[in-house]
Amino acid sequence: MSQHPQLPPTLFISHGSPMLALENASTTEFLRGLAAELPKPSAIVVASAHWETDEPMITGAAHPETIHDFTGFPKELYALRYPAPGNPVLAHRIHSLLEAAGFKAGIDPVRGLDHGVWNPLLLMYPKADISVIELSVQAGRDAHWHYRIGQALIPLREDNILIIGTGNLTHNLREAFRGAHSATPSWVTGFAEWVADRVAESDIASLLAWQTLAPHARENHPTSEHFLPFFVALGAAGIPLQSKHLHKDTALSVLAMDAYAFGGQNE
Repeated sequence: MSQHPQLPPTLFISHGSPMLALENASTTEFLRGLAAELPKPSAIVVASAHWETDEPMITGAAHPETIHDFTGFPKELYALRYPAPGNPVLAHRIHSLLEAAGFKAGIDPVRGLDHGVWNPLLLMYPKADISVIELSVQAGRDAHWHYRIGQALIPLREDNILIIGTGNLTHNLREAFRGAHSATPSWVTGFAEWVADRVAESDIASLLAWQTLAPHARENHPTSEHFLPFFVALGAAGIPLQSKHLHKDTALSVLAMDAYAFGGQNE
């Protein structure tokens, strides 16, 4: 994927289990090396599957806390902190961009960063020296809605701001916890391959209609919140779409851990 050296791509990252930061899985190693392939951003904006709201919300805290939004994990995980600064000025700029695009957005002055944000960033940028803004998803809205959110954020890339969508390419936790699969089933690989093919062909229209067109869409996403950040990253890339399939792996046999970089020309 050809990129202007100072213009960061947008990213979709599958963040998997909260244990990602403590594991030595291939996705952990991938994320530890990812930042070296990118220009160092001036700030990071992350749309996370773990913050669901009715309308788009933006974190506005100057010093966001690390939220441990999970239970039943080892105590070492709860000891982890990601003390990256917030950026209230940037939060208000994002709010203005979303309002100008027709969204009824808001700023949460106290919310911290959930594990969908800090888990991958702890591996990518362990110094926590880059300001981070979190953006919510709207589980009651569709891919088009989140693609439009991404489009509204395109001007941020001109200021070397890295836009990330973090969720999972597939996310059927019931099947994952059931542990009945000794190998990745065809309904997972079929969905992941369909996405990869549509991305490679820059077929945005089909991707936006994924719930109708993708094979085994409902089986891989009984609820859509973990795939919606993909469309924020896709929309923020601009067009004509450029793409790179950065990483491919599967956790717990059914959680596709793919990552993508996107870029376009109409910034």
